[in-house]
Amino acid sequence: QVQLVESGGGLVQAGGSLRLSCAASGRTFWSNAMGWFRQAPGKEREFVAAINWNGGSTKYADSVKGRFTISRDNAKNMVYLQMNTLKPEDTAVYTCAQRTQGIATSLAADFASWGQGTQVTVSS
Repeated sequence: QVQLVESGGGLVQAGGSLRLSCAASGRTFWSNAMGWFRQAPGKEREFVAAINWNGGSTKYADSVKGRFTISRDNAKNMVYLQMNTLKPEDTAVYTCAQRTQGIATSLAADFASWGQGTQVTVSS
């Protein structure tokens, strides 16, 4: 399985920005779609964003569209989530995930490998 390690989480004030990173190692990366999911305390995991194998196509949850941007650098085996205009409701543990296919999707069941998550806390 691929190893995925997230970083970049932290505490920010509402309206601020944060950039999450996900480093992949151990298995194929360049041919697989990548995604970000999040889970807030007491809530179920939800889709945030996904990017296809070459970065040409992306998908976003309506709640983050226009504020978050997912990107990837296949040469570095990295995927990023730039989060702008953060809101308290964005507070959650953000997890990076990798598919075994190249098309970006929003279903957690489509992703085979998962990182441990990084916490993002947005204060009001």
